Amino acid sequence: MQKLKIDNGKKILNAMKPSRIILPIIIGLGVAAYMLFRNFDVDTFSFFQWSAAAGLWIFVSLLMMVIRDFAYIIRIKLLTDKKLNWRQAFEIIILWEFSSAVSPSIVGGTAPAIYFLYKEKLSAGKSTAVVLAAIFLDELFFILTIPILILIFGNDVFPSQDLAHLSQLKYYFWLGYGVIFAYTAMLGYAIFINPYIVKTVFLLLFRFPLIKRWKDNVCLLSDQLIETSKWFKTKPLSFWVKSFLATIISWTGRFWVVNFMFMAFFIDALGWREHFLIYARQLTMWILLLVSPTPGGSGLAEIFFHDFLRDFIPNLNWVIPLALLWRLISYYPYLFIGAIILPRWVNRVFRKEKKN
Repeated sequence: MQKLKIDNGKKILNAMKPSRIILPIIIGLGVAAYMLFRNFDVDTFSFFQWSAAAGLWIFVSLLMMVIRDFAYIIRIKLLTDKKLNWRQAFEIIILWEFSSAVSPSIVGGTAPAIYFLYKEKLSAGKSTAVVLAAIFLDELFFILTIPILILIFGNDVFPSQDLAHLSQLKYYFWLGYGVIFAYTAMLGYAIFINPYIVKTVFLLLFRFPLIKRWKDNVCLLSDQLIETSKWFKTKPLSFWVKSFLATIISWTGRFWVVNFMFMAFFIDALGWREHFLIYARQLTMWILLLVSPTPGGSGLAEIFFHDFLRDFIPNLNWVIPLALLWRLISYYPYLFIGAIILPRWVNRVFRKEKKN
């Protein structure tokens, strides 16, 4: 087994420098502005009628993001056997979200997350194991929850197909779901059953000339899976139940932001079925956003909000302003908070290393 190593820290930190927040903001706001002005109407902002009830539900929307992050903090403390204190866990989660927000969704924040944990004095193997376990739990949530919602709502989990491009989204969704299912099954088998067989299969597959160049990376990934299996194979069922429960709470908090945001402005228009269908639509929407080539899904997120959630909004002129409000609550804060925390985190961990 080759020795596990952490990606070059300087390269990771350069990829996350605070100036990187400019690109996703430009893309997201640019797409929203184009969609807004293309269909601008006098009623575009008529939904925004401030009241005590509206203020309450917007506050609850913000609270959902707090619950989301708190559940992730609890999970990472569980996965690290409580080796991180509350401050460390909070900073790791915020920086993990920041790295995901400034990277293409298809790339994500995996390498930075491993680096952050390593700099918090976890070993390379343990850091990798924690991140791979977290990814496994996130993907498991999707592959288990989506079939249940499809059984309940059927084809209603997909947007009405009255626009030409919407008919293609279902096929892209199932392709993305299939990839996630296969990846999660591979992770689960490697972590809980036999990572050595996975490594053998990988090494055989990557002998072929067209993909041989990635053989070293795949070998390293295989060794990381073996280390992950060693860390987590002996954990009791209660450990995984608690970690998965935190995962469910976190994703549910993220998705219910939209529900409470809608309640702030047209509470009487939505019944219980609509609320849970909005939840289901966001899960299907997120599968497509997972392969976004833009940082944090910027631009595509606003388009998919329009496509997937417009059926629940009484006036179509309100869709884009509501999409902007949704991103202001659930995405942009990570850009700014992360840009503030990153330099302080770097100063703290490297100052500690100098002292040691």
